Amino acid sequence: MSTHVQLSLRVGTADGVSLAEAVALTDLAVESGVTAIRLADTGALDPTVVASYLAGRHPGIGYLAEVPTTGNAPYNVARRILSLDRATGGRAGIVLLAGNGDEVSEATVPDPTAADPVQRWIEYAEVLTRLWESFPREALIGDREAALVVDTALVEPIGHEGAFYRVGGPLDGPSSVQGRPLVAADLGALTPEAVAASADVLVTDEAEGADARVTEALHRVGRTRAEVALLGRITPGTDPRAWIAEHRLDGVELVPEGGADAAAALLRDWAGPRPDAETLRAGFGLVPA
Repeated sequence: MSTHVQLSLRVGTADGVSLAEAVALTDLAVESGVTAIRLADTGALDPTVVASYLAGRHPGIGYLAEVPTTGNAPYNVARRILSLDRATGGRAGIVLLAGNGDEVSEATVPDPTAADPVQRWIEYAEVLTRLWESFPREALIGDREAALVVDTALVEPIGHEGAFYRVGGPLDGPSSVQGRPLVAADLGALTPEAVAASADVLVTDEAEGADARVTEALHRVGRTRAEVALLGRITPGTDPRAWIAEHRLDGVELVPEGGADAAAALLRDWAGPRPDAETLRAGFGLVPA
């Protein structure tokens, strides 16, 4: 089994790398066989904008942009991530971070007393996935003779009304070539039970027992372990290759410490064969959604 490698970068901050350094590191990541670049939400540069910039120079690698629920309405985020996914040919996703709400959603929030960040994350992820499926690709007809562009019968509003969000939908563009963009989550901040229904990629600091907990949580919602990539987060100075096999992980998330030089050294340590995959979902060994 191949080991999936994801590189985490903080772009535009004093403790991270510059945009120019991120371009060079992405080039090295492509050469090193990295599956995806995770772009942190630092407050300095919008991760989705950074991802778009990097993808214009390196389209053959995946991009996962961190987006918190705080300050971001789900409909707007769904459009932004799907636009990134379309621009990268199906190599994009979101690392959804649990937090608070946003001004747009709170103006029509169904339950003003709802406040649990984990429950908000669960509902937010559900809204994202339903929006990404609301305009299926097969709805695009493009029939000149019939003057028909879209089969509107296939495009359906989601009509979501939950405790935190009221979202009508649908989106105004077709779904992804990979089914839908990936949803990634950090275990620890979120439990396996919270993310089981929606997550495609999980990252953990505590590998021991993670596979069993994730497998059980997935089983309870009718999913299998093969539908999720489980990554262990590592920092420089560790050699977890045996650790990966022992804990049945699918790969690692590399978290460099010390700027661009440290990131480059970490990438060289983990250089491997280039994944032969046309989408990010396939790059992680997952079937289309």
